Amino acid sequence: MTTSKIALVTGGSRGLGKNIALSLAQKGIDVLLTYHSQQADAAAVVAEIEALGRKAVALQLNTADVSSFDAFFAQLPETLQATFGTTRFDFLINNAGTSLQTPFADTTEAQFDEMLNIHLKGVFFLTQKALPLLQDGGRIINMSSATTRISYPGASAYAIMKGAVDVLTRYMAVELGARGIAVNVVAPGAIFGGGAMTDTPEIRAYVTQMTALGRPGLPDDVGGVVAFLCTEDAKWLNGQRLELTGGVSL
Repeated sequence: MTTSKIALVTGGSRGLGKNIALSLAQKGIDVLLTYHSQQADAAAVVAEIEALGRKAVALQLNTADVSSFDAFFAQLPETLQATFGTTRFDFLINNAGTSLQTPFADTTEAQFDEMLNIHLKGVFFLTQKALPLLQDGGRIINMSSATTRISYPGASAYAIMKGAVDVLTRYMAVELGARGIAVNVVAPGAIFGGGAMTDTPEIRAYVTQMTALGRPGLPDDVGGVVAFLCTEDAKWLNGQRLELTGGVSL
């Protein structure tokens, strides 16, 4: 049995997920990351983690496809055993996601369903399926968004799913507390270089002028906070929403 802690990070091949995975490794945590289609990018992240002296492995998973979860979790113990010498893991980071910028009046049912499946239904049922493999005393970190507090035109379908994740996090914390599992939610603002957000000089300037710290956000502003939530220093933090925006619209 290994004494190292293990984190499962969804959407860990680029942007925020990559930064989270590397930040966890820098804290001495081994990482199992999932990717949707970017296999080469995921392999590169695994190599970076291994260069930091930690163990890592990448598995393909479409977190929007709930029907694939049974097969994923059926193979997961074997992967965990082969890579880490155990069949369970300690931390679940529900990071995988995409963005959508479409006015409310123009949002299609297909777009709505895509946001629902990726950001809410996927998170709900992936976490549910993960529970038998998650260690008692572990942690779950869900990724939300500042758009649940600050309303931006075009973000309605995305933001309401993230708002539901904020509520879901509190319910998870209440119901999983008996197992000693703490559940928190991290809500980044506009993060540039994260792979999901439209990145133009005009958008960066707009975000900068709204931000108390006077600059746009970067993936490195988020990963360290998620890693902190997986340390003993954060053991009494539970059911909370941490907004990471540099102070937007205070």
